Amino acid sequence: MNRKNPLTLTIDIGGSAIKMMVIDSNGLSQSPRKKEPTPQLATPANMIALMLAMMSNIGKFDRLSVGFPGVIKKGVVMTAFNLDKSWIGYNLEQALGDLSKKPVLVANDADIQGYASITGKGLEIVLTLGTGMGSALFVDGVLAPNLELGHHPLRKKRSYEQLLGQAALAKHGLEKWEKNLRQAVYQILTTFNCDALFIGGGNARHVDKEWLPEKVYISDNIAGLLGGIRLWQIHEQPQKNLRPS
Repeated sequence: MNRKNPLTLTIDIGGSAIKMMVIDSNGLSQSPRKKEPTPQLATPANMIALMLAMMSNIGKFDRLSVGFPGVIKKGVVMTAFNLDKSWIGYNLEQALGDLSKKPVLVANDADIQGYASITGKGLEIVLTLGTGMGSALFVDGVLAPNLELGHHPLRKKRSYEQLLGQAALAKHGLEKWEKNLRQAVYQILTTFNCDALFIGGGNARHVDKEWLPEKVYISDNIAGLLGGIRLWQIHEQPQKNLRPS
């Protein structure tokens, strides 16, 4: 491994697509950005087979950083609401390490996107809008892990994810979806009194920035890959206890 400038294969696993790219320690891309649809039967076997096929000609890399749409504890998948339930209890970190023969870190995808978006000052919240809705909370740059705001009720016993996920956008259209998002944003701002709220994920591109309140920002979707560098930096500073659980 080039310890001065290691190359990180960053993988962003989603309910609709898997994306990956090789990035150096300065966040500069060292390979094309690859994207493939998530297999319809989204089991560990099918998805890992796809990831290995995508890796096969992506070029050299020294380590992997993987964002997964669910709660992750020590590399093990604890929840997988938008993928096959066989993911639950699966040690993704170990499996990819064994197959790639490289060091691997796995974390929640919203946590990783947050690492590339936040300023590190005050209380900051990240939302990711895609197949479902991910969330992450940071205090002075330190992650409070395993926040699953997407499954909390937003209105009439319907959760944030039920009102803001891809299925809701497809069923009700952009106008109603964005109205629900506005309610969610103002509710989060009132509940958490956060210093900044970042909105990312594939469907963030639909958001009209004109109505966004102060302290609310749209993150570049590539943050889901770039945050993988920060994840490794945190892992290499264990004394600060910043690594996701």
